[in-house]
Formats: sequence, structure tokens, C-alpha cells
Amino acid sequence: MDIVVLCGGLSAERDVSISSGTQVAQALRTLGHRAVLIDAYFGYTAPYSDPREIFTKPYDAVKAVVRTHEPDLEAVVHSRSGGGSSTIGPNLIQVCQAADLVFMAMHGEDGENGRLQAVFDVMGIRYTGTGYLSSAVAMNKSITKSLLATAGVPTPPGITVEKGRTPYAGVGFPCFVKPCSGGSSVGTSIVHTQAEYDSALELAFRFEDAVVVEKYIKGREFTVGVIGGKPTPVVEIIPKTGFYDYKNKYQAGCTEEICPAQIDLELTAQIQRMAVRAAQALLIETYCRVDFLADDNGIYCLEANTLPGMTPTSLIPRMAGAMGLDFAHLCQLIIDESMKKYV
Repeated sequence: MDIVVLCGGLSAERDVSISSGTQVAQALRTLGHRAVLIDAYFGYTAPYSDPREIFTKPYDAVKAVVRTHEPDLEAVVHSRSGGGSSTIGPNLIQVCQAADLVFMAMHGEDGENGRLQAVFDVMGIRYTGTGYLSSAVAMNKSITKSLLATAGVPTPPGITVEKGRTPYAGVGFPCFVKPCSGGSSVGTSIVHTQAEYDSALELAFRFEDAVVVEKYIKGREFTVGVIGGKPTPVVEIIPKTGFYDYKNKYQAGCTEEICPAQIDLELTAQIQRMAVRAAQALLIETYCRVDFLADDNGIYCLEANTLPGMTPTSLIPRMAGAMGLDFAHLCQLIIDESMKKYV
């Protein structure tokens, strides 16, 4: 297949996305696909007379190093000729239309909020992952909490605080403060005092105008994938310091990840059932990853990731490995499941 592997963009997870895309493009080539890696924000600027030509020669975006902090997006905008905040770079749509499929290695706002998927739907472009509606729903943590509650999937007690519109009420201390539609824990804080709470809100509001405040639950953290409606093995996540923030997610050696999780069969089955139910409640197709906390009182669903990371430290590849599936064939499975949308 001629495949565009789409990465980059203008979200805070830009570096992570480019890392994912690089891994995916290399893997697809080993399977015989003609994969072209393109940064969605910068588009495709090499000369061509017919967009189908580009699949005859590998084209890679600049490989990113995932640093301990999110990238400087203002600098990224200034580095594109003409700048601009449009997430669709030059020639991107034309090249994607020439492909058999777009592999979505996008993360964060640009790739997971459904807007790009909606454009592709209108333009008749096939892509991996779930559709625009479920992408938008799952990206919004406030909407997610409401739908999960309706489906009987417990989530931590919490409220949504809107900048300049609602009082800065809390849920008691300690608590988590996080942007409503962010990812990779960017702008997220755990707070114990009113002063920390005020600072955490200020940080979260830098990223968007709606913030979720949740009660802090001290427990074990788990995550599980759902691919084609079936759960993967469960992973336990144990950060060596602090919580599972941006640094602990993407810097090798900062977090211990046990796969399969060393828990009894009953708890494993319970988490897996809840993950499948969460994916169904959020209308997610093809694949996702669902995150949980568990304490003595029960299991709580945190969120669902519709385009989970595919970097060297990401968890979906770890889960696939525990199923006997190497990285390249995980990518192929994602393609196969995604193509079912177009049958």
C-alpha cells in the first residue's frame, strides 16, 4: 500500500508524534509498504508532477527528540515559511488523496480532537483510528466523564472549571488539575494547598479555557489497549518519582512498566471489561488505550486515548509484545482494523 504516515502538527505533543511517526514509517517499510512520513504542519514541499510519484522514494520529516518538556510551538510556527496557525501544511490534502491510506501518528489536539478526521472524511481520504465524532468526544475529559458515568464506568469525582465563567471551586485536597482536552499530562498538576491550586489553574489555563479538577486517588495505575473490540494485556505503570507526567511518560528509565501487570485474574478481567465498555461508550472504533486507577474502593477510569503513542517507550507496543506481536505487525493490525471502516 501507498501510505502517508502523518505526524507533527502544532500540539504540545508534537515531538512525541514525530517520534511515533518515525517508528511507524520504518516498520511499514519493512512490511513492503511504500510509506512516506510527513509533518502535518509543514506539509510536503518537495517538487513533484504527480503526487503518486512521492511513494517511490522515502521522505522523512526531521526526527524529533522527545525532551523533558513540551516543544516551543511559537518557534515551530516561525520556522514555517509564511508561518500561520493552519494545521494543514502545503500540498498535504493532495498527497493524502493520492495515498491508499493515511496512518495517523498524530497526538494531542491536532490529531485527536476529530477536526482532521472530519476533513479527511469530507475529502474521501481513508485513515487509521477512530472517526471524527468519537475523537472529539474522547478528547474532551468533561464529556468523557459524563458518558462514562452514563455507561456505568466509574471515574474520579471531579468538576469542570471554565476560565472567567465559573468560580474556581475545587473538590478538596489533594486533587489533580488538568486541561480539559490536553494529552500527555501537559499542564497537569497535583496540588495539596490553595496556593498550589491557584498556581495549577493558572498553568492549565495557559493551554485552554476549560479545566478538569479531580479528587486525587492514591492507588495503582493501570492501562489497557482495546484493538478491534478486544482487550490487550493490562500494564501497571509505576513512576519512580512523582506521577505519570510528560517527563515520566517519554524519558527512558523514569517509569517502571510491568506487562502483563502482576495482578490476579479477577482484577485483570475487571479492568479489561471496563476498558471495552469505556471504548463502546465513547463510540471508539479500531483501537485505543484506556487508563485506570485502582484503590481499595474500586477501579476508576481516567480517560481513553484514541491515538496512543507509538514511540520506543509507548505502552501499546508493550501490550502487543505481550501478545506475541512485534511492532511492525502491530502497525499492520491497526491498518487492518481501520480498513474495516471502509468496507
